[in-house]
Amino acid sequence: MVRRAESERRPETVVGSGTGRELRLVSGEGGYPNWEAVYRDNVTWVYALLFGKVGNRPDAEDLTTEVFMAAMKPLRLTATVPEVRAYLRATARTTLAAHWRARMGREITVIEGDIADEPPPEYPDNQAEARAKAVLDELPDRYRRILELRFLQGLSVKESAQDLGVTVSNAKVMQHRALQMAAQLSERGVR
Repeated sequence: MVRRAESERRPETVVGSGTGRELRLVSGEGGYPNWEAVYRDNVTWVYALLFGKVGNRPDAEDLTTEVFMAAMKPLRLTATVPEVRAYLRATARTTLAAHWRARMGREITVIEGDIADEPPPEYPDNQAEARAKAVLDELPDRYRRILELRFLQGLSVKESAQDLGVTVSNAKVMQHRALQMAAQLSERGVR
């Protein structure tokens, strides 16, 4: 690890109460003095970004570690703070895509150039369609309507809630209950 002379270090401001948990605000000029400074200056926002995407602490912690491990080799300590943050954000995006690909078996992110010009031809399965219609017909009106709005018309939960005149939370609960009831009816073999 290359250490800079004291005169070469960039100015930093320490904000805190003296409890050992100070936040170091580092100017955007020059690079970081060492890898620990890179980590301390960026770990909180990288973790928050990943936690917001995966929604659970263990995965967010693992992914944060992967981001910093992946960034250490190609990242230069002489890079400016904005350059480091941009690189860490790009690395986080790549790490997150790999996580979802491994977890779900496919990438979740869509790149605009990958979308086909024309949709693939649809081959109707009359039995499945008839069975779905029979299950929907057996549901109470509001349950049937929420499923039609969400899955047949492709509306968002918010749009479906507005159409039904209920709150978004109520629409989510209604959808959950409707799906449970539809699954039970389907298992019983409603025709």
